[in-house]
Amino acid sequence: MRVRRAGDTAVLAEVEDLATAHRLHAAVRAAGFEGIVDVVPGERTVLVVTDPARCDLDRLRARLASLELPERPEGDAAPVEIPVRYDGEDVAEVAELTGLTAGEVVRRHASGDYVVAYLGFSPGFGYLTGLDPALHVPRRSTPRTSVPAGSVAIAGPYSAVYPSPSPGGWRLLGRTDVALWDLGRPSPALLRPGARVRFVPVEGAR
Repeated sequence: MRVRRAGDTAVLAEVEDLATAHRLHAAVRAAGFEGIVDVVPGERTVLVVTDPARCDLDRLRARLASLELPERPEGDAAPVEIPVRYDGEDVAEVAELTGLTAGEVVRRHASGDYVVAYLGFSPGFGYLTGLDPALHVPRRSTPRTSVPAGSVAIAGPYSAVYPSPSPGGWRLLGRTDVALWDLGRPSPALLRPGARVRFVPVEGAR
């Protein structure tokens, strides 16, 4: 692990892989270091943002480098289950691109074991790893100007659920009524890095 300063208020830890980034993210959150304002994991980094009046950055760097990491970032937490109606506009197109039937596209997507790699693009948007390689398809050449909230989609090696209406070029497989982002909750984002996710087909699935 390499830990270096990132400006006057943060440090950036660089690690070897996504799993280690998740474990470090969980360890920093659990440690309760004074003066930590935010902890932001990336694919191979963890940015720790501080209130410099309450946190010495050089001391924090040393503490991060020696921090014991958990075996699993979410411990024994059950996966987040997201019910999905697989009636998306792009199911047939994904079937054509992959050479699978529409039913096989749905089956393979719903049988995946997903992990939240990181959040980005919009509040609550989790990039989920674990997508069946047979479903790795490119984004649409022309993005939609508006994708409805709750749309379940794939692009490249990732799956995701759109938390709010927004433009987007991912391939739409279905939709869910689960709120991925809700300011009325103590933690607005339903998903967090390292969490496991399962998609559960509901009535109307192919």
